[in-house]
Amino acid sequence: MADRRQALDGAVLPRGARFTLSACAPTTRLVMRGGAAAASLCGAAFGAELSLTPLRAHERGPRAALWLAPDEWLLIADDAPADALVASLEGAIGAEPHALVDVSHRNAGLALEGAGAARLLNSGVMLDLDLAAFPVGTSTRTLLVKAEIVLWRRDPQAFRLECGRSFAPYVAAILAQAAQDQELC
Repeated sequence: MADRRQALDGAVLPRGARFTLSACAPTTRLVMRGGAAAASLCGAAFGAELSLTPLRAHERGPRAALWLAPDEWLLIADDAPADALVASLEGAIGAEPHALVDVSHRNAGLALEGAGAARLLNSGVMLDLDLAAFPVGTSTRTLLVKAEIVLWRRDPQAFRLECGRSFAPYVAAILAQAAQDQELC
């Protein structure tokens, strides 16, 4: 497959004393749909459990499985090409009903870190991002203003946002404007 230009190549992303926004490196992303049996088989082969508990993500080394719906997960693997990973997971899941789709080039990832990260996100995300309400390991689909994102809290002061690659410049611009408005830059 030809190399693709990343969604935010050449973009100047905002930084401030209380936050850093950066583009995540290209990675393999798969959407897995299936029941509990398929999720269990997939998680064992993937190396990170596919949670049956809503809004939970499980991370093990360079791999993470984010719950998106009762029968849907986003799998992120920084250590394996999509083709090889799909073949491995398909073999492990076997005849158990499921769907496994490579969305690596559809999405873009952003990392937002720092003491001001939750406040900055709350300028466009209408969720309570207080650590007690949105603890580490929580993941959900939501909106950042008008862009659908998957939001995952990886650390008390670190979030990963996944969005459609065509929305990545919009998401970055929204966060840059919010940082200016809040005088975080």
